Amino acid sequence: MGGVAKGNLLAPDGRTLLSRLVALTTAALPGARVVLVGDSEAYDALAMPAIPDTPPGIGPLGGLAALLAFAERAGSADAIALSCDLPYLGVNLIERLAREFPGALALAPRADGRWSPLTARYAVSALTAVANAIARRAHSLQRVFDELGARAHELPLTDEERLELRDWYRPEDIVR
Repeated sequence: MGGVAKGNLLAPDGRTLLSRLVALTTAALPGARVVLVGDSEAYDALAMPAIPDTPPGIGPLGGLAALLAFAERAGSADAIALSCDLPYLGVNLIERLAREFPGALALAPRADGRWSPLTARYAVSALTAVANAIARRAHSLQRVFDELGARAHELPLTDEERLELRDWYRPEDIVR
C-alpha cells in the first residue's frame, strides 16, 4: 500500500482505518477492551495497548493465539478479532458478532466457502484448536475452523453486510 500500514490509510470518512475501527468497536461494545495485536509500531501514535503475536512469524495465527491468551488472562469468555483494513465495516455487524450464537467456539461470516477469520468472535476455549494448528504448522486460520468443525458457526449476512467486508488489498482498491 505504498509503504503505509493499512490501518493508517484514510477511510472514505477521512479518519484512519484503525481510528475508525476503534471508534466503531467502542460504540458497538461499550466497555470492551480494544487492543492491537501483532507488530504495532506503525500505530504507536495512538498509544493503544498492544500485544505481540505468540509465537511471532507465523502470520495471523500467532495474532489469534495472542489475542485468545490475552482474553483468557483477562477473564473473558471470548474475543472478537477484527482486521484493521475494513473501511466499510459498521457498528451493527460488530454487535451481531458479539451477541449471536453465544455457545459457538467461533462465529464468522463465510464467502465462497471460506471463513472470514478476521471478522470473527472466538471463544477462549478455541485456543486449543489454535495451539493444535500451530503445533501442526498449519498456519492458515481456515485450518482452525476446519478443526472446530460444527462448533464453528457461520454468521449469516445480508447483502449490505457482505459489502461491509470489502477490504483493501491493493492501492487501486482504495476508493475515496
